[in-house]
Amino acid sequence: MRNIERAVAEHYGDAELLGRILEGLEASGANIDRLQPDDLAPVEEFHIGGRKATAHALSKLALSKESHVLDVGCGIGGAVRYLAENIGCRVSGIDLTPEYIDVARMLTDRTDLSDKVSFKVASALAIPFKREIFDAAITLHAAMNIADRTTLYSEIARVMKPDATLCIYDVMRKSGEDLTFPVPWAQTPETSHLVTPEDMRTLLERAGFEVREVEDRTDFALDFFAQSLGAASDGPPPLGIHIVMGATAREKFRNTLSNIERGRIAPVQMIARRNATLA
Repeated sequence: MRNIERAVAEHYGDAELLGRILEGLEASGANIDRLQPDDLAPVEEFHIGGRKATAHALSKLALSKESHVLDVGCGIGGAVRYLAENIGCRVSGIDLTPEYIDVARMLTDRTDLSDKVSFKVASALAIPFKREIFDAAITLHAAMNIADRTTLYSEIARVMKPDATLCIYDVMRKSGEDLTFPVPWAQTPETSHLVTPEDMRTLLERAGFEVREVEDRTDFALDFFAQSLGAASDGPPPLGIHIVMGATAREKFRNTLSNIERGRIAPVQMIARRNATLA
């Protein structure tokens, strides 16, 4: 494992994560032995906007039960289970963090979705699948830790079928001003590798994609943070994304909001089509 990848895995890794999630589920009234997919919604979506952002992004994909989708940087499997539950398609998730994959598998077992879903510990720079097997691919707040975007998007293009759709939802640079840290994806600047929407378009085109849609979701993000921070003014709920983010969750939320308000960053969604042939 590369040094930067090791640092990223350590940033996200947490051996106690599953236990805290199960405690939060019990405290919120869920039956942890027979979970419903919606029980996990408050905690499993580790990106700005949570479940609403997931639904909005994945609505852009024309999927059927016969589709096979790849989630690059799947975390604890929220989007993977959402697709399996709502579309009924096959979904494969990869993530660099072993603890995330362990939790993803256990939660998927408890929601009875394991027959449609698989998870692997893997680097997004060496995706462990053959060429041209996926009907679609998604990456939701996963690329912000990856400096080598050229290899990342070339690897994603390699495993996608011709004309397949890629959905990206990432935090992107809007100015050259330094960010305030920590943020959810990085404690320090050393593991934060953001690009501008313009650079992202160039990277995707060079990798063999045609960008079809670009959507700045700043207003959506501001509403999300206002609601989330307001709801937590008297302390966090028993179940929420703070369980995944750890003890500094509130500071990371506030810093992300400040960085957005100051025009340094923005959550941006992009939809791209994989070209019929790759260079």
